[in-house]
Amino acid sequence: MTALAERLRRAVPATPAERAAALWSFGYFFMLLASYYVLRPLRDRMAIEADVKALPWLFTATFVTLLALQPVYGALVATLSRGRFVPIVYQFFAANLLAFWVLLALDVGPVVVARVFFVWVSVFNLFAVAVFWSVMADLFTSEQGKRLFGFIGAGGTAGGLLGPLITIVLSVPLGPHNLLLVALVLLEFAVLCVARLERIAGAEKRGGAHGDDGRVGGSMLAGLAEVLRSRYLLAMAAWVALQSFGATVLYLEQAQIVANTVHGGGEQTRLFAGVDLAVGILTLATQVLATGRVLSRFGTGAAAASLPLIYFAGFAVLAAAPAVAVVLAFQVVQRWVNFAIANPARQVFFTVVDREAKYKAKSVIDVVVYRGADAASGWLFDSLQALGLKLGAIALGALPVAAAWAMLSRALGRMHDQRAAREGATVPAPP
Repeated sequence: MTALAERLRRAVPATPAERAAALWSFGYFFMLLASYYVLRPLRDRMAIEADVKALPWLFTATFVTLLALQPVYGALVATLSRGRFVPIVYQFFAANLLAFWVLLALDVGPVVVARVFFVWVSVFNLFAVAVFWSVMADLFTSEQGKRLFGFIGAGGTAGGLLGPLITIVLSVPLGPHNLLLVALVLLEFAVLCVARLERIAGAEKRGGAHGDDGRVGGSMLAGLAEVLRSRYLLAMAAWVALQSFGATVLYLEQAQIVANTVHGGGEQTRLFAGVDLAVGILTLATQVLATGRVLSRFGTGAAAASLPLIYFAGFAVLAAAPAVAVVLAFQVVQRWVNFAIANPARQVFFTVVDREAKYKAKSVIDVVVYRGADAASGWLFDSLQALGLKLGAIALGALPVAAAWAMLSRALGRMHDQRAAREGATVPAPP
């Protein structure tokens, strides 16, 4: 145990209080993403079962659902403390999982339930993760985030490894629908971690440390106004919209290539779970060994720019060879770089805004903007195919978008560093 504690101290350079908060944050993210990744392969299989050509409609339905839920979330944030509204959000999703389990067990309207489940998992993923990172941005400063977000993110990656393994091992003996109960139990453990983290945050607050569990206040629709009046938040919204465009085009190309090449629901589910497993292994190793060093050495702008550069290279190769091996390799690499490098950098961007922006504006950006761009990108993809463009040509057309996204990343990094410097944080000089 002493040797393990020593390794932990070397891996996580922090004070004892910071380390305790980081460990419970690690556990929180671990349980949360383990729950999601149990469901993800099932969602991807249901997307094919529900008809690949219906995906643009499902993306649109996801966006509409998120628009409807956003004012409810804004009202919770405005009226309740962090320690109360965060568990409420997760308990709501746990109740939904139980309802889906009943419908799938009774085989009620399988095609309709498959489509609704696809939308629900997409909503759950965005809201659950957005709430998690809002809490992290609220608890930690910019300087702490650069040191600790890689380790904390590794918790989610480890959970992302456990989830596919559970699905691979238990999907046949238990049956796919019973995996929803496994996901529910993991989500409840995430709520327990939130409670422990709040205790630590409460003790730190009494000691004068960073973090505030009080009500955020404001109106339930204040997030949109925050985004529109801030050049910094608008730039982050644009970054997320461009990421959504790239991810949607790649996902739709993957769905069509896999549907046309790999047959059978079991084989497709195993294939998607294998991708998740590969992403998890690569990401976990990078987060433990390199993320903190990369963010501290090269800065948030360069780290955020790594993802659009991967998309640029990936779309170039996919345009030349739209094959299963290429699209799956592209998917693995972009998700690896996103989770290990670009996403921790993007979350650090939010440590230098006020509390209302951390919860409300961040939710608008991470949830509404992302899924709005998702829906728009889905319809654009569908329209391009209707005009006769092949998958390779669509990938080629995405190259200028990836280039613009990379330039925006560097600009955001400079804006973040200026804000952090004004707050008195230690910001490394950009390369």
